[in-house]
Amino acid sequence: MKHIMILLAAGLLWAASAPQIFADDSSASVTLTGLLACGKCSLHICKECQNVLQVQKDGKTVNYFLTQNPVSKDFHSNICQTDGEKVTVTGTVSTDGDKQVLTATKIEPVK
Repeated sequence: MKHIMILLAAGLLWAASAPQIFADDSSASVTLTGLLACGKCSLHICKECQNVLQVQKDGKTVNYFLTQNPVSKDFHSNICQTDGEKVTVTGTVSTDGDKQVLTATKIEPVK
């Protein structure tokens, strides 16, 4: 009976830690530098104005579509109807189908 209780306790401990072991690390903050431009006005890849960060990765351009949060919206007037601006964006990245989605927590112009 003691062996069964020990195995049961060990199983419960493992089950409690399993979500942390197998969890996706998509909540990790990243910092990316690239050209931030309006997806509609400059890049012509969106139906509505949206910030898109273009980053060069392995010789290819990767588009990160910024979510419409206050950080992104506040910066949009700097890049809409221009050729864009080189910036550093900090935030979290997720995927939506084949799109890379970036939820910005900070956007800073590169000097």
